[in-house]
Amino acid sequence: MKLKRLGWAVAHAAAATGVLWSVHAHAELGGAPMSPPADDQAATVRAMQRAMRSADGAQANAAAYTVREITLGSGTVIHEYTTAGGTVFGLAWRGPSMPDLESLLGSYFPQYTAGVQAAHAARGWRAPVSVDTTGLVIRTGGHMGAFAGQAWLPKALPAGLTGTDIQ
Repeated sequence: MKLKRLGWAVAHAAAATGVLWSVHAHAELGGAPMSPPADDQAATVRAMQRAMRSADGAQANAAAYTVREITLGSGTVIHEYTTAGGTVFGLAWRGPSMPDLESLLGSYFPQYTAGVQAAHAARGWRAPVSVDTTGLVIRTGGHMGAFAGQAWLPKALPAGLTGTDIQ
């Protein structure tokens, strides 16, 4: 009987590990576009029309980037900005739950966590977080049920596009 329970426990642990690995199978900032999590059956992806103008009204090179919208089963919407070559240079999210920022930010996640620690030390736990360097900008904020944020690589922005266009 104990052996049977152990077998069930091992099977459940293996299944949970598989789910966790599939959730983290996303692409990341500076990498290829993401796929929705394999365990999120309600997630959808759609390519939005290429932007023709930046937020300030200046003409942006429409062929230089594409915006994809990923809607997670939780209702959180992620906008992914990719170059014509398929590299993600910007992300924006908004919704009732935070996306997996470790997967989305990839190798930039340690810079984000350092920014979180600095913001909390300077302004307390409820302050919005902002990381602003020459190579990376991340802004996150919100409250329970309404989270939002943006992340972009300033040096990778196509001509005519600014960080305020990442929405």
